Amino acid sequence: MIKIEENVSLSAYNTFGIDAKARYFCSINSEDQLLELLETPEYKNMPHLILGGGSNILFTKDYEGLVIKVNLKGIEIKSRTANTISVNAKSGEVWHEFVMYCVHEQWGGIENLSLIPGTMGAAPIQNIGAYGVEIKDVVECVEGIDLQTGKRKTLTNAECYFGYRESIFKHELKENFFISSVTLTLTTNNHKLNTNYGAITTILDEKKKSPSIETISDAVINIRRSKLPDPAVIGNAGSFFKNPTIRLDHYNEIKKTHPTIPGYPSVNQYVKVPAGWLIEQCDWKGKRFNDVGVHANQALVLVNYGNGSGEEIFQLAKKISASVSTTFHIDLTLEVNII
Repeated sequence: MIKIEENVSLSAYNTFGIDAKARYFCSINSEDQLLELLETPEYKNMPHLILGGGSNILFTKDYEGLVIKVNLKGIEIKSRTANTISVNAKSGEVWHEFVMYCVHEQWGGIENLSLIPGTMGAAPIQNIGAYGVEIKDVVECVEGIDLQTGKRKTLTNAECYFGYRESIFKHELKENFFISSVTLTLTTNNHKLNTNYGAITTILDEKKKSPSIETISDAVINIRRSKLPDPAVIGNAGSFFKNPTIRLDHYNEIKKTHPTIPGYPSVNQYVKVPAGWLIEQCDWKGKRFNDVGVHANQALVLVNYGNGSGEEIFQLAKKISASVSTTFHIDLTLEVNII
């Protein structure tokens, strides 16, 4: 039997720690509970929001609808080959805990994604990525329930239409699909280790460690902890903006006045530029405005020092975007979902 609560504070369910309230709130522990929820008047008559770890969301006001908290748990091996393993994880599994489990089991492919906040169910929606790896590289399929028909459905990797921090779940299937589990294909032998990002290589060299699943994971954790604040200490949602991709000629024009601008070649004469660098050049890094601000170690991270509101953070983001647009003629895109 499901339990639907009223007027529930969401401060414990979002990493910004914003004290917005949900008109209705329900925790879901199984697909059967979700199917039961779909028949309730609260679901049928109100807008709904599916919530995982709350690490990629900013509440600017109370939510006048039904918040569905995903709590499905479980990890299961589906199949093995000589060099790979297919692992299914329920959508409520904490992503970093799952990565640590795989590292312990010597399953390779996601070690570069260590310490990314959030849940398994949110990972394919955002196509999470870091240090040269994206989850699309290992997703076999995504299982869930079509919220319009109530039928179970499986999407292959190709059907997820993954892009840079993009997927079908943010567009055609937005608010219409409940992810119940994700199956990943990981390596058990002959791992393809990715140390292309210099910071990883630097740490391995400093500690005189050879590249392996464990040492790469440890290096990534060290890097992230040195740059990013712990949400348990300072409210934040990690990277607030996507790294923009601009035309090569635009990049070269900026380089005339800002010769140190970093850039990573993309496709078709495009270059990806770090949004954090752009924001820092506009002198936002470390700035604080009452109880909200820009983190001192990473300009890409907006923070809530305690009693800031979601609207204050959103307005700060708008000002940052406007200054980057004025200075560099580059439009920043939000990575965080605004509610």
